[in-house]
Amino acid sequence: MMELTSVLKFLENRTILVTGATGFLAKIFVEKILRVQPNVKKLYLLLRAQDHNAALQRFNNEAVAKDLFKLLREKYGANLNTFISQRTTIIPGDITCGENLGVKDSNLLEEMWREVEVVVNLAATTNFDERYDTSLELNTLGAIHVLNFAKKCSKLKVLLHVSTAYVSGEKAGLILETPYNLGETLNGISGLNIDTEKKVMEETLKQLRFEGSSEETITAAMKELGLERARKYGWPNPYVFTKALAEMVLGDLKEDVPLVIFRPTIITSTFQDPFPGWVEGIRTIDSLVVGYGKGRLTCFLGDPDAIIDIIPADMVVNAMIVTMMAHADQRGSQTIYHVGTSVSNPIELTRLQDFGFHYFREHPWIDKQGKPVIVGKVNVLSSMDSFRRFMALHYLLPLKGLEIVNTVLCQFFEAKYLELHRKIKFVMRLIDLYGPYLFFKGIYDDMNTEKLRRAGKEAGIELDVFNFSPKSINWEDYFSNTHIPGVVKYVFK
Repeated sequence: MMELTSVLKFLENRTILVTGATGFLAKIFVEKILRVQPNVKKLYLLLRAQDHNAALQRFNNEAVAKDLFKLLREKYGANLNTFISQRTTIIPGDITCGENLGVKDSNLLEEMWREVEVVVNLAATTNFDERYDTSLELNTLGAIHVLNFAKKCSKLKVLLHVSTAYVSGEKAGLILETPYNLGETLNGISGLNIDTEKKVMEETLKQLRFEGSSEETITAAMKELGLERARKYGWPNPYVFTKALAEMVLGDLKEDVPLVIFRPTIITSTFQDPFPGWVEGIRTIDSLVVGYGKGRLTCFLGDPDAIIDIIPADMVVNAMIVTMMAHADQRGSQTIYHVGTSVSNPIELTRLQDFGFHYFREHPWIDKQGKPVIVGKVNVLSSMDSFRRFMALHYLLPLKGLEIVNTVLCQFFEAKYLELHRKIKFVMRLIDLYGPYLFFKGIYDDMNTEKLRRAGKEAGIELDVFNFSPKSINWEDYFSNTHIPGVVKYVFK
């Protein structure tokens, strides 16, 4: 049974290695620990950079300088850098570079193997449309390197690997917190093998280079290969495919390492910590928020009654920290956590649309010309066929017509034609990538996460500081007053 004591006490004097340290979740994780437990012993933060100075600069620019760190800045003022440098060691490295994780300094390696107690693997590429070599090397082979590194840490208490709920592919119904076994596929086709995948990827790359293909051609071909390999075994894209492969291999190779596999759903802006609404980069559903607010999205494809599973980033981080404590020292165990809301506090796509409509009606986006963009109700198309018909009628025919007129009138409508062309390409690409999720009928059972929360409540741990209860979210309030304003502030450019 898990030992639940004070989370803050668990973090005190603790040494933690975080990979992918400048990623969205990783920064929130690091900020949280530094803020709530300043007596953490050491955070080793691994990130890609040429050398130590470049790594330091990157961490400062991409993490410390952000709004995310403003509470720490208010608390420490001019002493913030000193405080952070005492608690962290910024390490240039790369999890794709073998089991030393690309760390060149042998003294530092020895020190890490001696000191590190918790390993948190957050290094990944989350791009649905990534090259296959990049996805496989980072998401799958990289995860194996992190596991092998963790095995060398003499004080290791737990390895926390952050995966994604969408390793389930397009399954419908209740999806359980169960592991994938080596070679298991979503469509029942046998022959899935990581060595084969690696070989296919390497040989394709070799062939392309041998033919003297341009970088552009290689990138396009490697993206196609990723989609092809994923879809062959029933996954919709290379991101979720390579994340599923990683889970399989970690489960198979873990030996006596206590392994926690963490599967968040769609991650959105922070709910309350360090303050509501912090977000960075265009995350999954935010491309829709941005497209809609800027007046680019007039029709949308999807089942209006579909439940969309979203979870604020700080809740994911809070749950991560609590699971680290809960599974410390459970030799050889493997526990999977779904962190989402579709079971305990579901929200339908239609409600999201309503929130967006009301928000942008009251606070329209001001375009480059200084004019407010007036949004209307989105035309929701509830099947692929209706979407194709709609696109043909409203866009492809006018585009064809415009192309003819434009040619006749010596390119007079060139700008308009290109603009329409760009809009259509934007929509088509979004649909191709997100299509599988627009009619998604799965909901993610989060029994393990709920059990952990209840056990934490009974044990009296600091669930006010580490809130991960989906039931505490009022969706209308969160979208109208936190998430959409956050996206407008940090993402709209």
